[in-house]
Amino acid sequence: MTTSDIAPPKAFVWVWLPGHTVPVVAGVIQAVDSELVFAYGQSYLARADAIPLQPDTDHANGLPLVDGAQRPPDGLDAHGVIRDAAPDSWGQQVILRRRLGRGAGDTGDLPLLTYLLESGSNRIGALDVQARPDVYVARNNHGTLEELVEAGDRLTRGLAFSPELDDALTYGSSVGGARPKALLADGSREFIAKFSVSTDVFPWMQAEAIGMELARRCGVNTAPTRLTRAAGRDVLLVERFDRPGAGTRRLVLSALSLLGLHEQAARHATYTDLVDLIRLRFRSPSATLEEMFRRIVVSVVIGNTDDHARNHAAFWDGASLELTPAFDLCPQPRSTGEAFLAMAYGRSGQRQARLTSCIEAAGTYGLSTNQATEIVDHCVTVVRDAYDAACTDLGITDAARDRLWQREILHPSIFYRG
Repeated sequence: MTTSDIAPPKAFVWVWLPGHTVPVVAGVIQAVDSELVFAYGQSYLARADAIPLQPDTDHANGLPLVDGAQRPPDGLDAHGVIRDAAPDSWGQQVILRRRLGRGAGDTGDLPLLTYLLESGSNRIGALDVQARPDVYVARNNHGTLEELVEAGDRLTRGLAFSPELDDALTYGSSVGGARPKALLADGSREFIAKFSVSTDVFPWMQAEAIGMELARRCGVNTAPTRLTRAAGRDVLLVERFDRPGAGTRRLVLSALSLLGLHEQAARHATYTDLVDLIRLRFRSPSATLEEMFRRIVVSVVIGNTDDHARNHAAFWDGASLELTPAFDLCPQPRSTGEAFLAMAYGRSGQRQARLTSCIEAAGTYGLSTNQATEIVDHCVTVVRDAYDAACTDLGITDAARDRLWQREILHPSIFYRG
């Protein structure tokens, strides 16, 4: 199979505008060399309620409402809002397997436009990518939770599964991340279902369930979650915050896109750059900065070192940005004494998972030392006092509870000084 067999020349971007229940065509993306170039449609530009799909920031050009082709910012192969609509590692593996068979291994064998066109339509945010500009055809096929768990586990182990499961997994995998997950509908509520698999040696779903619950008890605005089991596996259900109801959708932009960074340059993303953006472009900047500081402290306390820029996001309504509820707050396995967050939270590049260092950086977030100390003390006290009860409430096993305590959660190193 050649590249020309698998690389469509163009596709059309549809968008659910704020408050609308049906999508409209916003524009076209075309593959030009190694880039996806976007141009708004004339019918969209003529709309009185049209909004730019991505705002300009100090870090990257967005997609202003202008006529003509718009290349991605330097260093990117697609505009951030387009890339955010594509599946990441796990979803790409699902599509790669569907297109090239069980022997396929390199997700780079398919172009980004193929992943955009072949992933499900119920993707995160308010965009979809279609082959036609005149007729909208949703690519949805929601399997049962048991079917999705079974298919995800079989794909991870390189085993075959039925075409029906293939459809359910493919069209439910238009979400980011490296671990198995799919989209799930339960009446009017929609969820991201995250699966454990037979090869796991770390209790990932239980760890994330307790991490999210402890964050919630510490006062972080988190997406609602529920730990359950299906097909003999742990499953974490994360309620979607981009679906406010009545068929409407909310545009969501990752912090990585707002900072104008490619996946391969994600290590350059920092909380401090995000702070500057919050002050300039976000709704309620003071409250948002305090929320961001609390999330950093909670990540230190629970051992979440996977706090990279795709795990932070904002709603965009065409006028202002607003921080989404927190998601993917998961204690990470530790093999060393001291840990480091994925993004620097201090102006001098501090990333150490230390509470004293967080307090020292408080001014960056508009907080006094006393205010920061109160937040830190509150979070530590809540986690220490509520841990056992929270584990019991969630159904965390004794083995997972003991495994996480003071190894990932409240590890002694977070209290180091200096």
